[in-house]
Amino acid sequence: EWTWMALKWTNPCCHPTDRSLIFPSETDNSYVELTPKRPLNLQAFTLCMRVATELSGNREIILFAYRTTNADEMWRRLSLYLSASSGATFQVPDLGALQSHLCFTWDSGSGATALFMNGKKSLTKIYRKNHNVSSGGKTILGQDPDSLLGDFEADQSFVGEINDVNMWSSVLSDRTIQDMFSGMRVPRPDVLDWKTTQLQKHGGAEILTTE
Repeated sequence: EWTWMALKWTNPCCHPTDRSLIFPSETDNSYVELTPKRPLNLQAFTLCMRVATELSGNREIILFAYRTTNADEMWRRLSLYLSASSGATFQVPDLGALQSHLCFTWDSGSGATALFMNGKKSLTKIYRKNHNVSSGGKTILGQDPDSLLGDFEADQSFVGEINDVNMWSSVLSDRTIQDMFSGMRVPRPDVLDWKTTQLQKHGGAEILTTE
């Protein structure tokens, strides 16, 4: 299983600097911590990223993890887990070496949960209705934390490339997510903004910067 506002460039005459995270190999200590713009006290969200990996089979792969002292909220391969032992899993084409654009949307009021892959929307599932994502946790890429920021296992680590990680505190429209996949301007994220989010790397994780 695989566990927001007009966008404006600060300098419209030039191409923005882009960053990409590389996780070269299986380890129990490589991850990148992200600093959100606001606490993750959420009743809804849209979480998107671009991912490439050659990991395959039944190996557990963590794409995104948010861990508080009591529980974790995470995205495993193509499943979403919100403080629960069972997740919302979607049967869609697997990830590969070619980059895929992925988004999860979730709304607490209705429980409506969906996955978008390269602009195409899955069916909608009802998951964790009335749940609340609590603040006070750590946001990381590349590992599955079994404690607040530790107890990592090499066979759960991510190997590959991740970039363009953005999070909104609302459910974006289907059209907006399709525009995002196509590289068009979309509302600026209010939780995680890849253009400005502070990244702190650990272990063998690498941050590549390109123009």
